[in-house]
Amino acid sequence: MTETLDGERRPRLLDLAASIPRQVSRLVRDELRAAQAELSTKLKAAGVGAGLLAGGLVLLLFAINALLASAILGLAMVLPAWLSALLVGVVLAIIAAVLTLVGVRKLKEGVPPVPTESIDSVKEDIRTVKGTIS
Repeated sequence: MTETLDGERRPRLLDLAASIPRQVSRLVRDELRAAQAELSTKLKAAGVGAGLLAGGLVLLLFAINALLASAILGLAMVLPAWLSALLVGVVLAIIAAVLTLVGVRKLKEGVPPVPTESIDSVKEDIRTVKGTIS
């Protein structure tokens, strides 16, 4: 420590330079703790949200079943009950088949889940750097 004209004690440049690794290490630890706390809070909120979403989806499933039963009973007023149930079942099967085909097509677009464009970009960057070095 050095003393200034007004009597204050200030650290020397060497002392400040020697404290840099300790301060950087402390800064990194503090940032990691802050990130961990933030992530923990967000994950708890996401967990509550996922639970509420699951509950809502279960209730939606019951609502859809009730609406399907209503559709069958409504058609049964003009058609035999077995034919009403058959028609509703066939319509549901067609909708399910279309959704399945579209879903499979979309899944194939995303498989494999590797960032191929980013990998190609990095490879191009490496080739460029190698070209400028040699």
